[in-house]
Amino acid sequence: MEKNTSVVHGRIKKRKALEEAHSNPPFSFDELSQDLLEIVLSWLPASSFLRLRSVCKRWSSVSVSPTFQIACSQIPFRDPWFLMVDHELNQSVIFDTSEGNWKNLIRPAGFNQAKRIAIASCDGLVCFRHTLGGFEVCNPVTGTCRKLPLPDLAQPLHAVSMSFDKDSSFSSYRVVLVSGELPNLSFRMFSSDKNKWEEEVMLTRQAGDSSETDIAGGETVYFLSKSGEVVATNMVRSPSKEFSSVLAIENGEEIVYFLSQSGTVMACNLSKRNFYEHPRLLPIYSEYSIDVVVCKGEMMVVVLSEFLETASLRVWRFGKGSKSWLQVAAMPPYMSHEFYGRKADINCAGCGDMIFVCLNSINFSSCVICNVVENVWTELPKCVVNGKAKEFVSAFSFEPRLEACV
Repeated sequence: MEKNTSVVHGRIKKRKALEEAHSNPPFSFDELSQDLLEIVLSWLPASSFLRLRSVCKRWSSVSVSPTFQIACSQIPFRDPWFLMVDHELNQSVIFDTSEGNWKNLIRPAGFNQAKRIAIASCDGLVCFRHTLGGFEVCNPVTGTCRKLPLPDLAQPLHAVSMSFDKDSSFSSYRVVLVSGELPNLSFRMFSSDKNKWEEEVMLTRQAGDSSETDIAGGETVYFLSKSGEVVATNMVRSPSKEFSSVLAIENGEEIVYFLSQSGTVMACNLSKRNFYEHPRLLPIYSEYSIDVVVCKGEMMVVVLSEFLETASLRVWRFGKGSKSWLQVAAMPPYMSHEFYGRKADINCAGCGDMIFVCLNSINFSSCVICNVVENVWTELPKCVVNGKAKEFVSAFSFEPRLEACV
C-alpha cells in the first residue's frame, strides 16, 4: 500500500513539474540586453549571422553597431572563406569552410569585376588590381570598397601584399608593393590611416646570401623535358597570381615572400630592409609547379612534381637552422597519381592550419584542402553553376569579418 502511494505522489510531482514548465514562458532573445545580444551574435559564423539578419529589424541593425563590431574584433579566428577565380577571371564564388559548401558572392552596386583582378588578401579584406594599374581594397562580406591613390612605380612590379596593423581592431591596414630588377629591389607601402603611399625604400642583399652563384633572377634557362620538348625556366602565372606574395611575421619582423621568375623563393625583410633568395628546392632543369603560402604562421611552399611514372604533391618548410627544405605534408600517392601526365599548374592559399590548392590544366581541374597538422587531404566537390561545373585557377583566403574596415 505504501508503495502504491509513493508512485501516485511521484506522478503528481511529475505532472506539476510539467505544468510549471508549460506555464513558464520560453526563453526569448528579446530579454537580452543589447550589449549581451551583440556578444552572443558576434560568436556566430558569418554565414549564420548573415542569414539571421532577416529575423527582425533589431538583429539586422546589429551589423552596423560600433559595439557589435568591437565584439566581433575580439574573436581571435574565424573559419576562412576562399574567393575563387576561374579562367575568365570571374570572382563571384566563395568556398565557406565553416559549412563546407560553395556560395555565390553578392557584389556591391557598381562593382565591375571584369575590370578588377584579385591579387592579395589579408584577414577580412581582398585587394584588387584594375586593368589600368590602380588598386582597390574591398570587404567581400559587407561589399564596402576603397580605391587607393595611384602609386608611382617606375620599375617592374614583382609582388603585392597586405596586412593589418597590430592592435588596430581591423581598422588600419597596409598594402606593400615590391618592384625593381634584381639585385635592385625596393618596396613602397600604402597606409590606410594616412591614405597615401609612403616613400620608396631600397632593399639591399642580405649578407651571406649565396644566390648570386646560382642563376640571375631574370635570366632564362632552357632544357629538354623527358618528352623531348624545350622548356624554359621562366614561370608563367595566371593574371590573378602574377603578383602573388605572402607576408609572415617572424621574430617580430615583417617578411614578404614571393616567387622569382625562375621559381625560387624570394624573401624581402621589410623591417631590416634587405632581401635574400632561398635555395632551390628542385634542380633548375626539373619540371614542376610551385606556389608559396603562409600556414601555421610561417612560409611554406607547395610543389607538384613527377618522378618514376607518378606524381606527388608535397608541402615544404624552410629550416632556418639547417638552411634546407623540410617536408611537412604529402598527399597520399593514390590521390596524387591522378595528376600524372596532366601537366597541371597549382595555385594555393593558406589560412591557419589549412592550405587550399587549385590544380588546373587544359582538360583537368580540381580543388583540394590540406590540413597540414593532421596531413589530411580532402578533394572538394565540384561547384556547379547553371548545370556546368566551374573550373577554378586560383583562390584567395580571407576571414569573413564584418568589422574589417576599408
